[in-house]
Amino acid sequence: MDEEREIELTSEKPLIAISRCLLGEPVRYNGEARPVDWIVQILSQHCDFLPICPELEAGFGVPRPPMRLQQQDGTVSVVLVDDPAAERTEQLQVACERLLSEINPVHGVILKARSPSCGVEDTPLFNKSGEQFATGPGLFTRMCKAAKPGLPVIDDQGLQSEAGRVSFLIQVFRYCCRRRTR
Repeated sequence: MDEEREIELTSEKPLIAISRCLLGEPVRYNGEARPVDWIVQILSQHCDFLPICPELEAGFGVPRPPMRLQQQDGTVSVVLVDDPAAERTEQLQVACERLLSEINPVHGVILKARSPSCGVEDTPLFNKSGEQFATGPGLFTRMCKAAKPGLPVIDDQGLQSEAGRVSFLIQVFRYCCRRRTR
C-alpha cells in the first residue's frame, strides 16, 4: 500500500497523548505552562489530544520541588534537586504504569523536552555528586518506549522544524492506519 492510500484510509482523527504543559496548562514544577503554538493552533485541527502529566498523576502537585535523574551503580533514580536523598522513583513509576494503560489507544506521543519524566533523549543525568555526565530519556518516556515499541514519540524540541513536524505526522498516520487495519 502506498503512502497516499495509507493515509486516505484514516477517517477519524489520530489520538495523540501530549504533555499538559505543552497544551498551555500551568502544571510544570514551577507552576508555569510551555504552550507550543503549532500544537495548540494547527495540530489540534487534525488530531485529538489526550493530555498527560506523569508528575501530576503521581500526586506531586503544582508547584512542586524540582526533580532530576540520578544514576548510581547503574541504576537511575528520580530524586529532588535540593534533597537527593528524597527519592521519588517508585511513586513516579506507579503513576507511569497507570498512564501507560490509559494511553493504549493513542497513535503518537508528544512530550516536554529535558523533563525527568517526559524528556525523550535530552534529560540531564546526574551522578551522586550532582554533576551532569550524560543525557537520556525521562522515566515515563523510557517506560513508554519499552511497553509500546513502534509508537511515534517526540518532544517539543523535535517539533521546532518543519521537517520534524512532517516526519512525526507521517509516523502517526502510518501507525494509526496500521492499528485500524488489524
